[in-house]
Amino acid sequence: MTEESLIVTQMPSHTSTQRTHKLPPKRAVVLLSGGLDSSTTLYYALAGGWKCSALTFDYGQRHAREKKSAFMIARSAKVPICEVRIQFPWKGSSLLDKHRAIPKHRPDSIGNNIPNTYVPARNTIFLSFALSYAETQHASGIFIGANYIDFSGYPDCRPDYFDAMQKVARLGTKAGRQGRAIKIYTPLLRLNKAQIIRLALQLKVPLELTWSCYNGRSKPCGYCDACLLRQRGFEKLGIRDPLLARDGHKP
Repeated sequence: MTEESLIVTQMPSHTSTQRTHKLPPKRAVVLLSGGLDSSTTLYYALAGGWKCSALTFDYGQRHAREKKSAFMIARSAKVPICEVRIQFPWKGSSLLDKHRAIPKHRPDSIGNNIPNTYVPARNTIFLSFALSYAETQHASGIFIGANYIDFSGYPDCRPDYFDAMQKVARLGTKAGRQGRAIKIYTPLLRLNKAQIIRLALQLKVPLELTWSCYNGRSKPCGYCDACLLRQRGFEKLGIRDPLLARDGHKP
């Protein structure tokens, strides 16, 4: 999807005086971490006329600060939010193990290899919960803010992965077997970070409420992949990150 093709439209309004039968809104589950990408995805779905329910996760991540942002974003968007708590008996990632260092200052290698911040099969776990939740909500769509352009190289953020998960949604659910397969939407998948930020500004996403940093601190660290990618996007647009401006953070 190119920046030019990503046009957000509101549902048409009926101005005719003739009697019309208004269709019920489409229901969607939106995976909401509280970060820039997932928050933009929520507002994108809402602008497209979807009736959304947000789904967020507490999985023992060291950057649990993002959960606060998820709830603030959901409140700002006036959508219900459900929190799922998962306890991993294993670690396997620096996001789950505070004894492992999060990589610093690797802008030249971002996207070229898989860092230790990768949480094994995380999106598969999240999408499995989302599929279950969507079926109970009679939702026909799941939105996830995955990105394949400015990303850390995670295998579960790539187009072929989502193609496979769409097949899972069709074959592994009652809705899918009955011909009502829940569609997985990835509207940001092929956008760079600057394009995502521009879209967020268009949608009036409260970016000052979002959180991207991998480190569990009160302010963004400025050196992890998530911080660097975010900084790169704002710098390309020539604007200051409102999150940093709000916190009085000096980059």
